[in-house]
Amino acid sequence: MTYSSSRRDAIKKVATMALAGSALTSLTTRVAAHEGAVNEKLKGKINHSVCAWCYNSIPLEELCKAAKSMGMGSIDLLGPKDFATAKKYDLTCAMVALSHKDWGITRGWNRTAHHEPLIKVYEHLIDETAKAGFTNLICFSGNREGLDDQQGIEHCAAGLKKLMSYAEKKKVTLVMELLNSKVDHHDYQCDHTAWGVELCKAIGSERFKLLYDIYHMQIMEGDVIRTIRENQQYIAHYHTGGVPGRNEIDETQELYYPAIMQAVADTGFKGFVAQEFIPKRQDKLASLKQGVLICDV
Repeated sequence: MTYSSSRRDAIKKVATMALAGSALTSLTTRVAAHEGAVNEKLKGKINHSVCAWCYNSIPLEELCKAAKSMGMGSIDLLGPKDFATAKKYDLTCAMVALSHKDWGITRGWNRTAHHEPLIKVYEHLIDETAKAGFTNLICFSGNREGLDDQQGIEHCAAGLKKLMSYAEKKKVTLVMELLNSKVDHHDYQCDHTAWGVELCKAIGSERFKLLYDIYHMQIMEGDVIRTIRENQQYIAHYHTGGVPGRNEIDETQELYYPAIMQAVADTGFKGFVAQEFIPKRQDKLASLKQGVLICDV
């Protein structure tokens, strides 16, 4: 990336001023510096997003500004209260969050006792997602807690099938995230691609698919590229993350993201890839931009 002399001087001047300012001024300056940089035009094969929770120290409005300046089209994992902020910057929310205190990763669809209250929660979220013009809404299996995997598939399918006609009518896709149960989410049931694919087959709707989290599935099963190629019809969305540690996706970790992203592009995938790593560097936005460029094959 190159900078003109005037731009370089301007950025240096802004950085100097920021040293004397407050923390908020420093943050705003860093965002402005990224906005002012000469951006490489993204290649267009990958649609880029970022998970908001990884940047909680940056106000959402500032994150949206920075994401837009980097060529992204989305902010992931927002609830309805934040939809307007994303739209203000002409950003979609490519994966809507399950924004409810009683339900989430550990308590999901694999318990029949959960189905009735979850259906009410999801009907509301489907309405809000559709009203905003978004299309993907996240969901979770829940923890096993002694439930065997076949029963888990049967229970999830029984509950989710009750929502499918409503989701289809509203043109909203329910997307179950694949998470690792080895390091981060012990006992989570949807922890292998094969399990998620069997659930997709059991539900039998184009409005139910998987969120293939590359970080999580590298930990659980590896063989990422072949898995993507063989199961692309069941995948609605991707998340990134460095292994080990879930930090920057650069040379500090074991995955080679350019090859993975090329495999994604080669499948004809038209959805979004969201950066979901936790930046270790002080300049979080520099790490984010690096991640986007690494994935822009």
